[in-house]
Order: sequence, then C-alpha cells, then structure tokens
Amino acid sequence: MTSSAPAPRVITVVGPTAAGKSDLGVFLAQRLDGEVINADSMQLYRGMDIGTAKLTLPERGDVPHHLLDIWDVTETASVAEYQRLARGEIDRLLAAGRTPVLVGGSGLYVKGAIDALEFPGTDPEVRARLEEELTERGPGALHARLAAADPEAGRAILPSNGRRIVRALEVIEITGRPFTANLPGNDAVYDTVQIGVDVARPELDERIALRVDRMWEAGLVDEVRDLEARGLRDGLTASRALGYQQVLAALAGECTEEEARAETIRATKRFARRQDSWFRRDPRVHWLSGAAEDRGELPRRALALVERAVTA
Repeated sequence: MTSSAPAPRVITVVGPTAAGKSDLGVFLAQRLDGEVINADSMQLYRGMDIGTAKLTLPERGDVPHHLLDIWDVTETASVAEYQRLARGEIDRLLAAGRTPVLVGGSGLYVKGAIDALEFPGTDPEVRARLEEELTERGPGALHARLAAADPEAGRAILPSNGRRIVRALEVIEITGRPFTANLPGNDAVYDTVQIGVDVARPELDERIALRVDRMWEAGLVDEVRDLEARGLRDGLTASRALGYQQVLAALAGECTEEEARAETIRATKRFARRQDSWFRRDPRVHWLSGAAEDRGELPRRALALVERAVTA
C-alpha cells in the first residue's frame, strides 16, 4: 500500500463466475498482509478442482487459502455451517493482525459470513412431509405453492430447485413468516470493503465458453468419473454443481459428452447472470471493471479503493 493507513477489517471480492475474482483476491492478500477465505460453495468440496476453477497451489502465490476442500462430495452444503467456519477464520485472522480477504461468487455464503444472518431451525417432521410431497408431485407443484405464499421467494428460487423450495416452505411453516423475511439485510457484523468485479455480458459469455472448453481439455470428465466412484451421485449439493451435473448425465448415457459441454456453457451463462443480479442488489459493493482492456489496472484500482475506504 502507498499509505500508512491500516487495512479494513475484512475485504470481499465478489461478482459472477469467470470475472477474475480469484486472481484479484490473491493480489490483495499479498499487498495487505492477508489470507484468502473461500466463498465459493462448490470449492468447499474435496476433489472438485477442475470444474470449479479452483486455483492451483502455484496460482495461490504463497497466500494461505482457507475453507477449500473441507467436505466430502456426499455431504450436503449448509450455509449455517459455512457461516460458523468462515467467521471462525475471520476472527482468527483479525486476532493475528492479518487481513481476511473473502473471495467467491456464492452470494448467500458471503452474506452469511459478513452480515447479521440468523438461520431458522428445522423441523424433521415438516421436512420429511415436504420431501415426500416433492417426490410424489415434483418441484413444479411445490414451487407454485411457494410463489403463492411468498412471491419474492418464488421469483428468486428456480422452479426446478426442489431442495431450496422445500427449505423455503419449511421456514414459512415453522416461522409463520415469508421465507424472504428471514433473509439478511445489509447489517454488517464486520467493517468491510466489498469489491465487485464487473465484466460486460458479451465478454463474460466468451470467457465462460473458453473456461468450459479448457475444463474439458484439462480432464473434467475423468474428474467426475473419479468422484462418481466416491459417491458424487449421492451428494444432494455436489451432484448439482455446474459441469458435474452435466457430465454425470453423459456418463449415465442420457446425453453425449459434447451435449454435456454445450449445456454446461449455457447453464453457466445463466448462473453468471443470477450472480450478477444478486450482488447488484447490495449498494455496498464497489464495482470495478474486470474487462480485458482494464485487467492490468484492476489490481491498482482495487488497492486504491481499499485505501480510500480506510482513510475516508
């Protein structure tokens, strides 16, 4: 840094997939005496390396990275558990005088780490009844019920995402309030500077297509085949990850590998749009261009933004 001002307590680097968050996070951690905390829900899984674009050890630039490779692919993701782990890492780093740099595109995980967010409990009987209904009637029928009870949740949750639909209906039944009433506002629990990496849609779409092609060339199909032997199909969360879900379908003979690759590109582009919409709703995010022509200036601009936030 060019000034003697202290770093903020926590930095987040957010935005859509393929925008360039990971490299920027490493740079900021190097310059601010920090360490990276992963906020990509799928990079939490062991063995899911190629399809999640997990940085290799050389790419991490000797910066310690935390909350990577902590769950088996058979485990179901839990935002509440992630919150506990992430805050533990943040508090540990702050106590050591280090700067936590939270990097990832999983919006609810980022919010869970830095914002006041309490998770409603669960009721095994209600959950079992809703899951049975999901099996019998399919996600469409339950989504229609959710949309009637909580229109905002109905718009936010895809009609095909049975697991999230069940959870939303469970929370509504347990709390007697709309599911969205339990989602976090913008009440931070840490002093935080949030940086969003912005790439225009046409360029981002090109990056996504190129990234998926490179994943295939790097051996994504073999990675999925190996994880399948370790129980990937039984993982309620991991089996639905972009790329992994499509390759599993190809391995089951439901489509060709080329069809799986094309669908991965399409699905990732849709996902990137949802990520962008999520982070755009947070007025605290400072957006910086990650376009190709600005890539060389992005680290300097991000560092200047951090310095301005500290001295303001």
